[in-house]
Amino acid sequence: MPELVEHTTVLLNEAVEALVTDPHGFYVDGTFGRGGHSAAILARLSPNGRLLAIDKDPQAIATAHQRFGTDSRFEIVRGSFADTARFAAERGQLGAVSGVLLDLGVSSPQLDQAERGFSFMNDGPLDMRMDPDQGLSAAQWLAVAKEEDIARVLKEYGEERFARRIAGAIVRERQQQPITRTRQLAEIVAAANPAWEKGKNPATRAFQAIRIYINRELEDLELVLDQALEVLATSGRLVVISFHSLEDRLVKRFIRDKEKGPKIPRGLPIRDADISRPLRAIGKAVKADDAEVGVNLRARSAVMRVAEKVA
Repeated sequence: MPELVEHTTVLLNEAVEALVTDPHGFYVDGTFGRGGHSAAILARLSPNGRLLAIDKDPQAIATAHQRFGTDSRFEIVRGSFADTARFAAERGQLGAVSGVLLDLGVSSPQLDQAERGFSFMNDGPLDMRMDPDQGLSAAQWLAVAKEEDIARVLKEYGEERFARRIAGAIVRERQQQPITRTRQLAEIVAAANPAWEKGKNPATRAFQAIRIYINRELEDLELVLDQALEVLATSGRLVVISFHSLEDRLVKRFIRDKEKGPKIPRGLPIRDADISRPLRAIGKAVKADDAEVGVNLRARSAVMRVAEKVA
């Protein structure tokens, strides 16, 4: 049986309230995690409603079977939400999904388990893969990546000011010995960072950047957003909770662009009513209140955006 590590779901009530508009509908929880959102969605569904959950993490899959394996309305698949359209099509639900929920980033159990290699707070093997059976680990990538590629990842995905300095330090260290442990990498980054931010570990941005790159998090997000209109039924909802400014920027731009419709050349004789605007934003961005942040610091950076398919 999988170990049930405590995990507090961020913006739980707000997300499910926005998502579930039809208790008889078919819903997708694109990031099962440890099942907080899935449990709340199922509580709102009728006996005819259905929920498809997706996760890359084998521990999440095991937890899903343990928690909801006897619920005929629930199904879990191991994979990426980047394949949501395929998963929906295989179940005859393409264009008929009532809502898609994406709770982005890494879960608390993943961070807390040293052997997963996500956190600089606990020493462990430098892995960082959400699916440990797919792709290169962080250690394997750092062993072969060019210095300029490491710097680019740190700069683009971590918004790290000292990306070049840190990349150079990583390359010099790996020439002396393999970088295989989280604490080892954290110490290299800290030593190369000349300006520590108050209240923030100097390795925070680097670990975040490498994790995002290793797991293709932004690429997968772009893919699932591109599929949203194909997947959703008319009036279906897209609910996305982001924890990183780059993620939120992608979601915000996608909703804005679909809400405005395509750019029409000036002077083209076309009526406003004939311009396709397939999405509309539902409300403004939602953030966790002080009470939630007080009991779950991870909620500090959470931003939830909701959109509805118009046609």
